[in-house]
Amino acid sequence: MKNIGVLTSGGDSPGMNAAIRAVVRTAIAGGVKVFGIEQGYQGLIEGRIMPLELRSVSGIISRGGTFLRTARCKEFFEPEGRTKAAQQLKKHDIEGVVVIGGDGSYQGAQKLHAEHGIRCIGMPGTIDNDIGGTDFTIGYDTALNTAVEAIDRIRDTAASHGRIFFVEVMGRESGYLAMMSGIAGGAEEILVPETPTDIHELVETIRDGRNRGKTSSVVVVAEGDDAGKAIDVAKKFAEISEFKDFRVVVIGHLQRGGTPTAFDRILACRLGVRAVEALLGGQTGMMAGLVGNKVELRPLSEAWENRTRFDPKLLRVAHVLAT
Repeated sequence: MKNIGVLTSGGDSPGMNAAIRAVVRTAIAGGVKVFGIEQGYQGLIEGRIMPLELRSVSGIISRGGTFLRTARCKEFFEPEGRTKAAQQLKKHDIEGVVVIGGDGSYQGAQKLHAEHGIRCIGMPGTIDNDIGGTDFTIGYDTALNTAVEAIDRIRDTAASHGRIFFVEVMGRESGYLAMMSGIAGGAEEILVPETPTDIHELVETIRDGRNRGKTSSVVVVAEGDDAGKAIDVAKKFAEISEFKDFRVVVIGHLQRGGTPTAFDRILACRLGVRAVEALLGGQTGMMAGLVGNKVELRPLSEAWENRTRFDPKLLRVAHVLAT
Protein backbone atom coordinates (compact mmCIF):
# COMPACT_ATOMS: atom_id res chain seq x y z
CA MET A 1 0.00 0.00 0.00
CA LYS A 2 1.54 3.29 -1.16
CA ASN A 3 -1.21 5.85 -0.52
CA ILE A 4 -3.84 6.15 2.20
CA GLY A 5 -6.46 8.75 3.04
CA VAL A 6 -7.83 10.10 6.30
CA LEU A 7 -11.14 11.85 6.94
CA THR A 8 -13.29 13.03 9.82
CA SER A 9 -17.02 12.49 9.53
CA GLY A 10 -20.19 13.33 11.47
CA GLY A 11 -20.07 15.57 14.53
CA ASP A 12 -16.71 17.04 15.49
CA SER A 13 -15.06 16.11 18.76
CA PRO A 14 -12.01 17.37 20.68
CA GLY A 15 -9.01 15.22 19.81
CA MET A 16 -9.80 14.69 16.14
CA ASN A 17 -6.80 16.83 15.17
CA ALA A 18 -4.58 14.72 17.41
CA ALA A 19 -5.98 11.63 15.68
CA ILE A 20 -5.24 13.02 12.22
CA ARG A 21 -1.72 13.89 13.34
CA ALA A 22 -1.13 10.35 14.59
CA VAL A 23 -2.38 8.86 11.31
CA VAL A 24 -0.22 11.12 9.17
CA ARG A 25 2.99 10.68 11.14
CA THR A 26 2.59 6.91 11.50
CA ALA A 27 1.94 6.47 7.78
CA ILE A 28 4.88 8.65 6.74
CA ALA A 29 7.14 6.78 9.15
CA GLY A 30 6.08 3.63 7.32
CA GLY A 31 6.95 5.08 3.92
CA VAL A 32 3.36 5.71 2.88
CA LYS A 33 1.88 8.91 1.43
CA VAL A 34 -1.14 10.39 3.17
CA PHE A 35 -4.00 12.38 1.70
CA GLY A 36 -6.37 14.45 3.78
CA ILE A 37 -10.02 14.38 2.70
CA GLU A 38 -11.86 17.57 3.59
CA GLN A 39 -15.44 17.65 4.94
CA GLY A 40 -15.83 13.92 5.35
CA TYR A 41 -17.68 11.86 2.78
CA GLN A 42 -19.08 15.01 1.17
CA GLY A 43 -15.58 16.20 0.38
CA LEU A 44 -14.62 12.74 -0.80
CA ILE A 45 -17.44 12.70 -3.34
CA GLU A 46 -16.47 16.18 -4.51
CA GLY A 47 -12.77 15.35 -4.74
CA ARG A 48 -11.52 17.69 -1.98
CA ILE A 49 -8.38 15.68 -1.44
CA MET A 50 -4.96 17.10 -0.59
CA PRO A 51 -1.57 15.59 0.26
CA LEU A 52 -0.47 15.87 3.89
CA GLU A 53 3.12 16.14 5.04
CA LEU A 54 4.72 16.13 8.47
CA ARG A 55 4.49 19.90 8.66
CA SER A 56 0.80 19.74 7.70
CA VAL A 57 0.01 18.38 11.16
CA SER A 58 2.60 20.32 13.13
CA GLY A 59 1.19 22.08 16.19
CA ILE A 60 -2.37 20.71 15.91
CA ILE A 61 -2.35 18.18 18.77
CA SER A 62 -3.72 20.79 21.18
CA ARG A 63 -6.34 22.24 18.85
CA GLY A 64 -10.00 21.32 19.18
CA GLY A 65 -12.21 20.43 16.23
CA THR A 66 -10.78 19.07 12.99
CA PHE A 67 -8.70 21.05 10.54
CA LEU A 68 -9.92 18.73 7.77
CA ARG A 69 -13.44 19.84 8.72
CA THR A 70 -16.38 17.50 8.83
CA ALA A 71 -19.91 17.09 7.51
CA ARG A 72 -22.85 14.73 7.29
CA CYS A 73 -23.44 13.59 3.72
CA LYS A 74 -26.86 12.32 2.60
CA GLU A 75 -25.52 11.59 -0.88
CA PHE A 76 -23.13 9.01 0.55
CA PHE A 77 -26.13 7.06 1.88
CA GLU A 78 -26.95 6.11 -1.70
CA PRO A 79 -24.96 3.63 -3.88
CA GLU A 80 -24.40 6.31 -6.51
CA GLY A 81 -22.73 8.57 -3.96
CA ARG A 82 -20.42 5.81 -2.78
CA THR A 83 -19.51 5.05 -6.38
CA LYS A 84 -18.45 8.67 -6.87
CA ALA A 85 -16.42 8.49 -3.68
CA ALA A 86 -14.65 5.30 -4.80
CA GLN A 87 -13.84 6.87 -8.14
CA GLN A 88 -12.20 9.82 -6.42
CA LEU A 89 -10.08 7.51 -4.30
CA LYS A 90 -8.96 5.52 -7.32
CA LYS A 91 -8.20 8.75 -9.15
CA HIS A 92 -5.67 9.58 -6.44
CA ASP A 93 -4.43 5.97 -6.13
CA ILE A 94 -5.66 5.84 -2.54
CA GLU A 95 -5.93 2.20 -1.51
CA GLY A 96 -7.17 2.58 2.04
CA VAL A 97 -8.87 5.12 4.31
CA VAL A 98 -8.82 5.80 8.04
CA VAL A 99 -12.28 7.03 9.02
CA ILE A 100 -12.55 9.04 12.24
CA GLY A 101 -16.14 9.39 13.43
CA GLY A 102 -19.16 7.65 14.90
CA ASP A 103 -21.20 4.59 14.00
CA GLY A 104 -22.82 6.28 10.99
CA SER A 105 -19.38 6.99 9.58
CA TYR A 106 -18.42 3.38 10.22
CA GLN A 107 -21.46 2.07 8.38
CA GLY A 108 -20.46 4.18 5.39
CA ALA A 109 -16.91 2.81 5.56
CA GLN A 110 -18.17 -0.75 5.69
CA LYS A 111 -20.31 -0.23 2.58
CA LEU A 112 -17.46 1.47 0.75
CA HIS A 113 -15.34 -1.64 1.27
CA ALA A 114 -18.11 -4.12 0.50
CA GLU A 115 -19.15 -2.40 -2.72
CA HIS A 116 -15.82 -1.10 -4.04
CA GLY A 117 -13.05 -2.98 -2.24
CA ILE A 118 -11.64 0.11 -0.52
CA ARG A 119 -9.90 -0.92 2.70
CA CYS A 120 -11.19 1.03 5.70
CA ILE A 121 -10.18 1.19 9.36
CA GLY A 122 -12.22 3.20 11.87
CA MET A 123 -11.26 5.38 14.81
CA PRO A 124 -14.02 6.33 17.31
CA GLY A 125 -14.47 10.09 17.36
CA THR A 126 -17.59 11.30 19.19
CA ILE A 127 -18.33 13.03 22.49
CA ASP A 128 -21.27 10.67 23.14
CA ASN A 129 -19.14 7.62 24.05
CA ASP A 130 -21.88 5.40 22.65
CA ILE A 131 -19.83 3.29 20.22
CA GLY A 132 -19.31 -0.39 20.89
CA GLY A 133 -15.85 -1.90 20.56
CA THR A 134 -14.13 0.71 22.73
CA ASP A 135 -14.39 1.78 26.35
CA PHE A 136 -13.86 5.43 25.44
CA THR A 137 -14.22 7.52 22.31
CA ILE A 138 -12.00 10.41 21.27
CA GLY A 139 -13.55 13.62 22.59
CA TYR A 140 -15.69 12.14 25.36
CA ASP A 141 -13.32 13.01 28.21
CA THR A 142 -13.01 16.62 27.08
CA ALA A 143 -16.78 16.98 26.68
CA LEU A 144 -17.31 15.45 30.13
CA ASN A 145 -14.93 17.92 31.74
CA THR A 146 -16.61 20.80 29.91
CA ALA A 147 -20.04 19.68 31.13
CA VAL A 148 -18.84 19.25 34.71
CA GLU A 149 -17.25 22.71 34.73
CA ALA A 150 -20.52 24.19 33.47
CA ILE A 151 -22.52 22.36 36.16
CA ASP A 152 -20.10 23.59 38.84
CA ARG A 153 -20.58 27.18 37.70
CA ILE A 154 -24.35 26.79 37.49
CA ARG A 155 -24.47 25.38 41.01
CA ASP A 156 -22.82 28.54 42.32
CA THR A 157 -25.54 30.79 40.91
CA ALA A 158 -28.27 28.28 41.81
CA ALA A 159 -27.15 28.42 45.43
CA SER A 160 -26.93 32.21 45.38
CA HIS A 161 -30.52 32.61 44.21
CA GLY A 162 -32.10 29.52 45.72
CA ARG A 163 -33.24 28.27 42.34
CA ILE A 164 -33.70 25.01 40.49
CA PHE A 165 -31.60 24.67 37.35
CA PHE A 166 -32.29 22.17 34.58
CA VAL A 167 -29.06 21.55 32.65
CA GLU A 168 -29.26 19.87 29.27
CA VAL A 169 -26.29 17.73 28.22
CA MET A 170 -25.64 16.33 24.75
CA GLY A 171 -25.44 12.63 23.88
CA ARG A 172 -28.19 11.88 21.31
CA GLU A 173 -30.00 8.70 22.45
CA SER A 174 -27.27 7.88 24.96
CA GLY A 175 -27.29 9.10 28.55
CA TYR A 176 -23.64 8.22 29.19
CA LEU A 177 -22.36 11.81 29.15
CA ALA A 178 -25.28 13.07 31.22
CA MET A 179 -24.91 10.33 33.82
CA MET A 180 -21.19 10.85 34.35
CA SER A 181 -21.37 14.64 34.37
CA GLY A 182 -24.33 14.53 36.76
CA ILE A 183 -22.49 12.32 39.24
CA ALA A 184 -19.29 14.36 39.00
CA GLY A 185 -21.27 17.59 39.34
CA GLY A 186 -23.28 16.41 42.34
CA ALA A 187 -26.66 16.81 40.60
CA GLU A 188 -29.80 16.21 42.64
CA GLU A 189 -31.31 14.22 39.78
CA ILE A 190 -30.10 12.85 36.42
CA LEU A 191 -32.59 12.11 33.65
CA VAL A 192 -31.39 9.74 30.94
CA PRO A 193 -33.09 7.93 28.03
CA GLU A 194 -32.03 4.53 29.38
CA THR A 195 -34.69 4.76 32.09
CA PRO A 196 -38.25 6.22 31.93
CA THR A 197 -38.67 9.63 33.53
CA ASP A 198 -41.52 10.21 35.97
CA ILE A 199 -42.04 13.94 36.51
CA HIS A 200 -44.05 13.29 39.67
CA GLU A 201 -41.10 11.37 41.14
CA LEU A 202 -38.80 14.22 40.17
CA VAL A 203 -41.03 16.65 42.07
CA GLU A 204 -40.93 14.42 45.14
CA THR A 205 -37.13 14.19 44.95
CA ILE A 206 -36.73 17.97 44.86
CA ARG A 207 -39.40 18.43 47.52
CA ASP A 208 -37.66 15.96 49.83
CA GLY A 209 -34.43 17.86 49.37
CA ARG A 210 -36.10 21.13 50.32
CA ASN A 211 -37.60 19.51 53.42
CA ARG A 212 -34.08 18.45 54.43
CA GLY A 213 -32.84 22.02 54.12
CA LYS A 214 -31.63 22.24 50.52
CA THR A 215 -32.25 25.68 49.06
CA SER A 216 -31.26 24.96 45.45
CA SER A 217 -31.06 22.03 43.06
CA VAL A 218 -29.44 21.02 39.78
CA VAL A 219 -31.17 18.53 37.50
CA VAL A 220 -29.12 17.16 34.60
CA VAL A 221 -31.19 16.20 31.55
CA ALA A 222 -29.83 14.14 28.67
CA GLU A 223 -30.98 15.62 25.34
CA GLY A 224 -32.52 12.27 24.35
CA ASP A 225 -34.56 11.78 27.53
CA ASP A 226 -38.07 10.39 26.98
CA ALA A 227 -39.64 13.33 28.84
CA GLY A 228 -38.21 15.75 26.29
CA LYS A 229 -35.61 18.48 26.25
CA ALA A 230 -34.65 20.29 29.45
CA ILE A 231 -37.12 23.11 28.76
CA ASP A 232 -39.94 20.58 28.30
CA VAL A 233 -39.05 18.79 31.53
CA ALA A 234 -38.84 22.10 33.42
CA LYS A 235 -42.27 23.26 32.23
CA LYS A 236 -43.91 19.94 33.11
CA PHE A 237 -42.18 20.06 36.49
CA ALA A 238 -43.45 23.58 37.23
CA GLU A 239 -47.00 22.79 36.13
CA ILE A 240 -47.50 20.08 38.76
CA SER A 241 -45.45 21.51 41.60
CA GLU A 242 -45.07 24.52 43.84
CA PHE A 243 -41.64 25.20 42.33
CA LYS A 244 -42.13 27.93 39.76
CA ASP A 245 -38.76 29.68 39.92
CA PHE A 246 -36.46 27.69 37.64
CA ARG A 247 -33.87 28.26 34.95
CA VAL A 248 -32.84 26.14 31.97
CA VAL A 249 -29.29 25.95 30.65
CA VAL A 250 -28.42 24.11 27.44
CA ILE A 251 -24.67 23.52 27.36
CA GLY A 252 -24.97 22.45 23.74
CA HIS A 253 -22.08 22.66 21.32
CA LEU A 254 -19.73 24.07 23.93
CA GLN A 255 -19.15 20.40 24.74
CA ARG A 256 -17.72 19.75 21.28
CA GLY A 257 -15.18 22.55 21.21
CA GLY A 258 -12.10 23.49 23.14
CA THR A 259 -8.64 22.13 23.83
CA PRO A 260 -8.69 18.34 24.18
CA THR A 261 -7.67 16.88 27.53
CA ALA A 262 -4.46 14.91 27.94
CA PHE A 263 -6.54 11.71 28.04
CA ASP A 264 -8.15 12.44 24.67
CA ARG A 265 -4.82 13.37 23.10
CA ILE A 266 -3.14 10.19 24.30
CA LEU A 267 -6.13 8.09 23.24
CA ALA A 268 -6.05 9.65 19.76
CA CYS A 269 -2.33 8.97 19.45
CA ARG A 270 -2.62 5.33 20.52
CA LEU A 271 -5.58 4.58 18.28
CA GLY A 272 -4.10 6.45 15.33
CA VAL A 273 -0.91 4.41 15.36
CA ARG A 274 -2.84 1.15 15.61
CA ALA A 275 -5.29 2.11 12.86
CA VAL A 276 -2.52 2.82 10.35
CA GLU A 277 -0.61 -0.30 11.29
CA ALA A 278 -3.76 -2.34 10.72
CA LEU A 279 -4.41 -0.71 7.35
CA LEU A 280 -0.83 -1.21 6.15
CA GLY A 281 -1.01 -4.78 7.40
CA GLY A 282 -3.84 -5.51 4.98
CA GLN A 283 -6.74 -5.40 7.43
CA THR A 284 -10.08 -3.78 6.69
CA GLY A 285 -13.56 -3.50 8.14
CA MET A 286 -12.10 -3.05 11.62
CA MET A 287 -11.94 -0.27 14.20
CA ALA A 288 -9.19 0.56 16.67
CA GLY A 289 -10.57 0.85 20.18
CA LEU A 290 -9.47 0.99 23.80
CA VAL A 291 -10.60 -2.09 25.72
CA GLY A 292 -9.38 -2.52 29.28
CA ASN A 293 -6.55 -0.03 28.63
CA LYS A 294 -5.36 -2.10 25.67
CA VAL A 295 -5.70 -0.99 22.06
CA GLU A 296 -7.57 -3.67 20.17
CA LEU A 297 -9.12 -4.15 16.74
CA ARG A 298 -12.80 -4.96 16.60
CA PRO A 299 -15.23 -5.32 13.65
CA LEU A 300 -16.79 -2.03 12.54
CA SER A 301 -20.24 -3.56 13.03
CA GLU A 302 -19.61 -3.83 16.78
CA ALA A 303 -19.94 -0.03 16.92
CA TRP A 304 -23.71 -0.17 16.37
CA GLU A 305 -24.47 -3.76 17.35
CA ASN A 306 -22.92 -3.61 20.82
CA ARG A 307 -23.09 -0.01 21.97
CA THR A 308 -21.23 1.18 25.05
CA ARG A 309 -23.61 1.90 27.93
CA PHE A 310 -23.05 3.10 31.46
CA ASP A 311 -23.31 0.61 34.30
CA PRO A 312 -26.96 0.66 35.55
CA LYS A 313 -25.61 0.53 39.11
CA LEU A 314 -24.51 4.13 38.64
CA LEU A 315 -28.16 5.16 38.88
CA ARG A 316 -28.19 3.99 42.49
CA VAL A 317 -24.86 5.74 43.13
CA ALA A 318 -26.33 8.98 41.81
CA HIS A 319 -29.49 8.68 43.92
CA VAL A 320 -27.62 7.80 47.14
CA LEU A 321 -25.15 10.66 46.79
CA ALA A 322 -27.90 13.17 45.97
CA THR A 323 -29.65 12.71 49.31
